[in-house]
Amino acid sequence: MKTSTLTGILGAAALALSASVASAATLDDVKAKGFVQCGVNVGLAGFSAPDDKGEWSGLDVDYCRAIAAAVFGDGAKVKFTPLSAKERFTALQSGEIDVLARNTTGPSAAIPRSASTSAR
Repeated sequence: MKTSTLTGILGAAALALSASVASAATLDDVKAKGFVQCGVNVGLAGFSAPDDKGEWSGLDVDYCRAIAAAVFGDGAKVKFTPLSAKERFTALQSGEIDVLARNTTGPSAAIPRSASTSAR
């Protein structure tokens, strides 16, 4: 096996391990606080929009509730943070939100590494 191939394989393994450790720490933090803080669009019908009573609905909202159900066994254990396109990655990187359930477009090089999976 060539040295460059071995180096690439080891590098990929190290990256996967570090992402796994970061995800485990985030999951532990989420479990400790008792809810998932989910970043959603400010209001985009069909994806994430509050009604007159402040109840959120849409595909992104359902995604967040599914995560809460998987983690806690209760889809109601989620809080929504409405974010603009400009705010979304900053909120994810700073830890203001646990998960980003928002549309993201553009080349992958333009997306911050920690946000490329939409979970910090």
